[in-house]
Amino acid sequence: MCGIAGVISFTSSLRDRQRYLTRMQETLERRGPDQKGIFLSEHAALLHTRLAVIDPEHGAQPMHYSDGREIYTIVYNGELYNTGELRDALRAEGCTFETHADTEVLLKAYAVWGEACVQRCNGIFAFAVWEQKRQRLFLARDRMGVKPLFYMLTPERLLFGSEMKAILADPDVPHEVDIEGISQLLLFGPGRTPGCGVFRNMRELPAAHCAYYTEQDGLDVRCYWKLEAREHTENFAQTAEHVRFLLTDAIRRQLVSDVPIGTFLSGGLDSSLISSVAARKFAAEGRTLHTFSVDYTDNDKYFRKSKFQPNSDPAYIRQMQAYLQAQHHWTVIDTPALAAALYEAVDARDLPGMVDVDASLLLFCREIRSHVTVALSGECADELFGGYPWYRDPEIRAAYGFPWSQSTAYRMQFARPEIAELLTQRNDVDREYQATLQRTAYLPGESAAEHRMREMMRLNLDWFMQTLLDRKDRMSMYSALEVRVPFCDYRIAQYLYNVPWEFKEYKGYEKGLLREAMRDYLPEEILWRKKSPYPKTHNPNYLTAVTELLAERLKDPDAPILQFIRRDALEQLLYGDDNVQWYGQLMTRPQTIAYFLQMDYWMEKYQVKIAI
Repeated sequence: MCGIAGVISFTSSLRDRQRYLTRMQETLERRGPDQKGIFLSEHAALLHTRLAVIDPEHGAQPMHYSDGREIYTIVYNGELYNTGELRDALRAEGCTFETHADTEVLLKAYAVWGEACVQRCNGIFAFAVWEQKRQRLFLARDRMGVKPLFYMLTPERLLFGSEMKAILADPDVPHEVDIEGISQLLLFGPGRTPGCGVFRNMRELPAAHCAYYTEQDGLDVRCYWKLEAREHTENFAQTAEHVRFLLTDAIRRQLVSDVPIGTFLSGGLDSSLISSVAARKFAAEGRTLHTFSVDYTDNDKYFRKSKFQPNSDPAYIRQMQAYLQAQHHWTVIDTPALAAALYEAVDARDLPGMVDVDASLLLFCREIRSHVTVALSGECADELFGGYPWYRDPEIRAAYGFPWSQSTAYRMQFARPEIAELLTQRNDVDREYQATLQRTAYLPGESAAEHRMREMMRLNLDWFMQTLLDRKDRMSMYSALEVRVPFCDYRIAQYLYNVPWEFKEYKGYEKGLLREAMRDYLPEEILWRKKSPYPKTHNPNYLTAVTELLAERLKDPDAPILQFIRRDALEQLLYGDDNVQWYGQLMTRPQTIAYFLQMDYWMEKYQVKIAI
């Protein structure tokens, strides 16, 4: 994985902006500490910081290629999992190769197939190609949106980068938030509307989109892939076998690496399956898998069962450790470190985020990076196989609106009156919910239940999953750890989109299809374990710590957050009741307090101006 950024300007020369370009590149050094490179011409600058994973000795970027008609330059962040197949197809087209790097394969794929190359790629990626003679930039992002790509278009130029901070490093870019940005922070956060970058005029290239930028036509954004509704013709046994093939194939493809690789292990179904498939492959090659788990100081003392977290992880992790015969590593986080990391998590994400979940993941990834450079993680299984409570609870499933965020009225109470009036007029939450339903593909004549389950999958893929992918990319790459997500293979998503709900809920179990398909990969206790979310601290000291921090900030009458948030609402949050669900089960009262702490810190650090 890497960091990419760039500037295209057809109205002025970029050659005298070397200092600013270097500043943009420096913001991405944590993503790619191994190498740095800059391509600079009159109207185009492409910047790269490299984390070397495949062919570390070669593959430096920006990489150039000429086919005799055009000169191509690429900067690329990602991994291709079908590099071998693409290389063979390109050799049949007459291409030769000088490296083993997938960067060279992708560059020549674009030279041969143009924008159609992205439809041939199985991987996670965000990349840019500059065509020197045509004076044209091509941008693309992977189908599932695993790798980020932000941009800002002005009358004079186009800026882009793997992270917002790269674009914000340009001195001519204002750090402003208008009413749309406030709506994102207050009504959607820590999620974001697909394509929205929160900062004024900041956008993100949506998943499965590509774009051309030229002087004549400006920016032309195109969708190159979307989920299609198709008739499912396989019986349950055939479906389970198909799922088994797709998942094991995705995991094995993603274990290719020229640097040390391991797996996250929570003791839950998803990470345990990935670890089991990986461990068997490693054992066949005479290697030992490294697995990684996180826990919190005194969680054994303070853990309490709940509807959403019926049991804690450590006992299941130890069982998997024995089953896998892996080299296991624990990271144990205490409350002071978790609270302090709230601010560093904002530095990584460039926005307020999932607070303690972000902070703990950032600290966890830092420890993992001391052992391996690449790790596989279990994100996206619940979105595809229907594992979340809102898939299975009929009342929640039927409720209007985003199922994990039914708190719009509560959130609005925090807005200053003049801000609340503008937000009410916009009606953003309802509009975006309806727009997501309209993007959903259906089959004519299917049942109302199947119709709704397609909507639920679309809602989760476009919104909840993107929030989790944001979190995983930024918190891991902050320590130059590449995290791969095998369940996010687009082939699995397309197939599961058309599998009937009765198959997914086989025998009444959440993700019953997945459990049945992979039953010989896990001990029975792990295979049928009820879902438990990403582990969080249950220590009451965390609530005390964040309460004290926010109370201290509110002593400052000029605290940045008070420009649009009511002081009295924050004080009520600090000392009111505990019945708060800001973002599903992941953000209750302690996390909501921490979210406003992050918001205040973010406004101060980034010198954010309110522009309404």
